[in-house]
Amino acid sequence: MKSAYELAMERLSKATPTVKLTDAQKKEIAELESQYAARIAAREIALKGEMANADDPEKANALREQLAFDRKKLQAELEEKKAGVRQGSA
Repeated sequence: MKSAYELAMERLSKATPTVKLTDAQKKEIAELESQYAARIAAREIALKGEMANADDPEKANALREQLAFDRKKLQAELEEKKAGVRQGSA
């Protein structure tokens, strides 16, 4: 007898089959993740330096919000490019 988890996983795999990635696609996705991790880190370093030098709490808060926005934007770009690679159109 199958568990509820196993039954749910079977239904899920029927509804959305698992996509097999080629080695080239895996490599391209890994490169994209590395590039975007570097871009996010560079942005964090730049804005955290500005935050440390900010003498106004409002300015520091605005920089924190900017960092969160930039991080979210870069992450969305990364996910979009990864989806393109998975579909083979990148």
